[in-house]
Amino acid sequence: MKRNRQILKPRKFSSLSLGDLILAVSSCTSSNRETVATVADLFASGQVRLQDNGRFLRVRVC
Repeated sequence: MKRNRQILKPRKFSSLSLGDLILAVSSCTSSNRETVATVADLFASGQVRLQDNGRFLRVRVC
């Protein structure tokens, strides 16, 4: 079982990367499958949005 936990401090205007999100989620999950499902759910629910050069991108979860 993984024991590396990453705690992300909330920021007013967060500029975390997709890799940071995946690392934070994977530190709390037990398998890669669970990590992918959790990240996909975060995008599908709208709790996390992807931004590129100031524009929010639409994330399609298949």
